Amino acid sequence: MNVIATDIPDVLIIEPKLFGDARGFFLETYQLQRYVAAGIAQAFVQDNMSRSTRGVLRGLHIQSPLSQGKLVSALRGRVLDVAVDVRVGSPHFGRHVAVELSEENRRQLWVPRGFAHGFVVLSETADFFYKCDDVYSPQDEIGIRWDDPAIGIEWGFSNPSLSAKDAAAPLLSQVKNLPIYGQI
Repeated sequence: MNVIATDIPDVLIIEPKLFGDARGFFLETYQLQRYVAAGIAQAFVQDNMSRSTRGVLRGLHIQSPLSQGKLVSALRGRVLDVAVDVRVGSPHFGRHVAVELSEENRRQLWVPRGFAHGFVVLSETADFFYKCDDVYSPQDEIGIRWDDPAIGIEWGFSNPSLSAKDAAAPLLSQVKNLPIYGQI
């Protein structure tokens, strides 16, 4: 597999090695020793999958204090996937990494604990897969406004389809109980 560093340390793009021929393809989506060697040593305890249509934006979400790291990929379709550093005191606070994940490029994004996560669907539909290093904790969930100008994400949609909760999410500057850099 190929591991690509991003502008924010700890956020990694992973390109699994693909073996293909006229019959189809094979790839490892996770193998413990290889991911540990890449710096992703967390034990994964929960897998999630969502299906969404073009223009659906899910996010920006984080859990705190019970935080989750996520290894994410698009199994079908194309998404723009985003990780935002929201660790108070981080030298990268408020900065983000955006990468296209698709069934064609088979890329994965490692979204460490302390990062808000979201994605928008670029294709007609997309099946999105999350491999999480802790369980979902609804009481710890925090939403951050998808179009916060202080973060400046270029989603490619001016009016995406949002859940009521995501549409009402506050700006990053208004969010309390964010994780502390160096403490997660």
